[in-house]
Amino acid sequence: MTGEVAKDSSGSRRGLSSYATIDRRLCVTVPEAAEMLGISRNFAYQLVREGKLPSIRFGKRILIPIAALKKMLEEGGVQ
Repeated sequence: MTGEVAKDSSGSRRGLSSYATIDRRLCVTVPEAAEMLGISRNFAYQLVREGKLPSIRFGKRILIPIAALKKMLEEGGVQ
């Protein structure tokens, strides 16, 4: 992402300041996790499918628990 404006999953534009709210959330979306990790969205979804990226499914929605993501990174990342 470049510039000062990001697009969310619905395609609407929002300021980067909205990413500050991630610190207060328990989970992030797959695209948000991908951006945080510096990987592509498609690769993040692939890791979820392979069970290598911790995720929770609510119907069609996939969320990544921030605590599990931090723990995974502390343990050495994706194996």
